[in-house]
Amino acid sequence: MKVGSIHRLATDAVGPTLDAAVGEFLAELVNHNTARSYATPLRALVVEFGADTAVAALDREASATRIGVWFARHWGTASPATINARLDALRSAAGWWRDQGWIAGDPFRRIRRQARAPDRTRAVGRDEIEALLTRPKVALRERTLWRLLYETAARTDEVLSLDADDLDLRNRRATVRRKGGAADIIVWRTPTARLLPRLLDGRRAGPVFLTERLARVELPPVDLDPVSGRARLSYRRAAELFEQATITAPGGPWTLHQLRHSALTHAAEDGANTSTLLAYSGHTSVTSLARYARLSPESLARWQQQRDPAARRR
Repeated sequence: MKVGSIHRLATDAVGPTLDAAVGEFLAELVNHNTARSYATPLRALVVEFGADTAVAALDREASATRIGVWFARHWGTASPATINARLDALRSAAGWWRDQGWIAGDPFRRIRRQARAPDRTRAVGRDEIEALLTRPKVALRERTLWRLLYETAARTDEVLSLDADDLDLRNRRATVRRKGGAADIIVWRTPTARLLPRLLDGRRAGPVFLTERLARVELPPVDLDPVSGRARLSYRRAAELFEQATITAPGGPWTLHQLRHSALTHAAEDGANTSTLLAYSGHTSVTSLARYARLSPESLARWQQQRDPAARRR
C-alpha cells in the first residue's frame, strides 16, 4: 500500500479580517494625529484587498508582490519623506499584527525606504518671526498656535493633539506625546501665556485648537469639543493657513516646521547646551538634533566679527 505525502494546508482562517485588524491597530495608537496619518495607507490597503479579507492572507507570497505594485501605484512618485512615512505606518501595523499572532512575515518586504535629501530648511530670522506673530488682523487661533509652536519648539502634531486638560496654565507648561508615544513636557513664555486663556475662553475639556465650524463627518469623541461640537483642527488645514499667511514673507511661503527649526536654531545661537536643546526639542539623540541646531549665516557673521582682530583694535 502506497502512502502519499502529507502537506500542511494553508489557511487564512486564523485572526480577524483585514478591516478589523486595521481598526484594532489604530485604536492602540495614543497620538491621535499619528493615528490619522497611519490610517491613510492602511485604509487604502483595505480597499485594495477588501474589508472581509483575512489579515492572515497578507502572508501569502502573491500578496507581498501585489502590495509592492499597489504601493508603487499610489505613492511611487511621491517625495521620499511621504514614501517613508507611508511605509512606516504599514510596517508598524505589521509588527503589531505579528505580536498578536495574526501574521508571521513582513507583507511589505517588497517596498524599500527612500534616501532623504539633506534637510536644508532655512531657519527664519527672529525679526521676521516676530513681525508675523505681531501682525495685525491675524486670527486669535492662528496667532496662539504659531506663537506656541515657536516658543516650545514642539512638533505641530504634538501641539494640535493637546486637549484643554493637558494644559497647566499657571505654570506655563503642558504634557505632550512625543514620537513613539512617550509623555513629555513643553513650556512657553509670557506671550503664549497671555493668548491661551483668551483662546480657551473658559473651556476645560476638548481639543485646544478647534475648527471654525461644526464637524461635517462623524469623529471620535476625543476629537470634538463636547460643548460646541467643533472638531480638532487638522494638520492639513493649519499648514494651509500658515502658508497663505507667509506667502509674501521673505523666502515664503514658510512651513509650520520652520517655526520649530527656527526656535532650535535661535536657542543654539543663544548658547543653549546640548542637554537643554535635547529637552527643548524632544529628541533622544544628538544626531537627530544636529540638523536643527545649525547657526544662521547672520549668527556666524556676528561670531566672526567678534573674533576679528581689526574689530578688537577699534
